[in-house]
Amino acid sequence: MIEVVVLNKVEEAAAVVRLVLGKANDSALPPFEAGAHIDIKLPSGLLRQYSLCRLQSDPRYYEIAVLKDPQSRGGSEEVHALDIGDVVQISEPKNHFPLRSKEAKSLLIAGGIGVTPLLPMAQTLQCAGTPFEFHYCGKSPRTAAFSSILKQASFADKMHFHFSSEPQSSGRMDIKSVLSQHVADSDLYVCGPAEFIASVLEHAEALGWPEERVHREFFAAPAMDVDHGDNHAFQIKLASTGQILDVAANQSITDVLDEHAIFVPVSCCEGVCGTCLTNVISGDIEHRDVFLSKQEKAEGKQILTCCSRAKEAGGLIELDI
Repeated sequence: MIEVVVLNKVEEAAAVVRLVLGKANDSALPPFEAGAHIDIKLPSGLLRQYSLCRLQSDPRYYEIAVLKDPQSRGGSEEVHALDIGDVVQISEPKNHFPLRSKEAKSLLIAGGIGVTPLLPMAQTLQCAGTPFEFHYCGKSPRTAAFSSILKQASFADKMHFHFSSEPQSSGRMDIKSVLSQHVADSDLYVCGPAEFIASVLEHAEALGWPEERVHREFFAAPAMDVDHGDNHAFQIKLASTGQILDVAANQSITDVLDEHAIFVPVSCCEGVCGTCLTNVISGDIEHRDVFLSKQEKAEGKQILTCCSRAKEAGGLIELDI
């Protein structure tokens, strides 16, 4: 982890703050590419992920923007309580949501605070001279972080704002219409609330978007049609030692690994962030995450240990640990 100081704190929209982070000695931070995020260890010990919302014009600084979400599990409230001068620990940047290609025509769709990882993508595509469209959906300009700045950005001509509280002007985005104009030649990148992403993905699938050109990043897991009361017990095998461990119906794989002092990093516990992603050698998996693609789930070579399980009662999953 890297120790950084909160150098500036700015209210970017209603309930959204932007923090500028940097080392106390003013030295450079590790570089990153569009779509990257950092883990932040908050004063309470909570570990949370936040997208880096601006490309580095100065290697000494990172910027994040965080919505104070009443439905969150406390992380966003702690971020909003941070003040200039406070010290926090962060990871080096990680990127589970990269641009597939800087040269590929792209369609960026943001819902609310989901705009944050897409901003560096727009900057990157603009610098590369690559054609793209950027659709930003929100309730109103007052709640849409960076909306006024984006109207003056170098790529302002590529911005399309959709505010649901302004039906006379922009109004809600017609998802089907927007997607249908780009299905033949663009990569799709979408981020925002879980239900918003799910709706965009459903429309994309119905319109025939190839899965390899559809990229998404969830901030929280959508409601899943899973009855956790029907969880069954199963087993895991550790490839390095041959040890077989029992996973009870009320436990996750992560719980059992932790009980046996086997470290696998974990953060969201919802199958969203990918922190606990572990390779699988054998076994049938019931995937309960939103991190892996349909193709990756079908291949069965990886598992999110915080939420996914063996498909059958008494099943055995061999982990590459």
